[in-house]
Amino acid sequence: MDILKPLLASLLLAAATTTAMAQHASTTTAPHAIVKTLMTKPLAQHPGEELVMLSVEYPPGSVDPVHRHNANALVYVVNGSIVMGLRGSKPVTLGPGQTFYEGPNDVHEIGRNASTTRPAKFIVVLLKKIGAPVLVPVK
Repeated sequence: MDILKPLLASLLLAAATTTAMAQHASTTTAPHAIVKTLMTKPLAQHPGEELVMLSVEYPPGSVDPVHRHNANALVYVVNGSIVMGLRGSKPVTLGPGQTFYEGPNDVHEIGRNASTTRPAKFIVVLLKKIGAPVLVPVK
């Protein structure tokens, strides 16, 4: 039982630290995107690959971290206005009905809501390897 006390104390300290860090991060950063998986479909004609359809909502002021998808990504803006930018390209501002493409080797340096007062929503369709993450952070 004496061995469990230090382990339990360490776990409680780690949990308290993680909670404090999360609370601090939530007060010092822009709101996070709300991502919902709408559909995942393995492709028989492309063994080892799948289509993933996502709904992404940017609250006002939302900003994505720099990332890549390691996939072909098609974006369709449903409402609001978003700014997208890939490494080596000029950023573009997109509104309802407009589209954007990201290739498997692209680094997505800018992804944000163009408005600080209104939400934005878009649909993303990814063609990626089965089991691969949807988003990979890039430093």
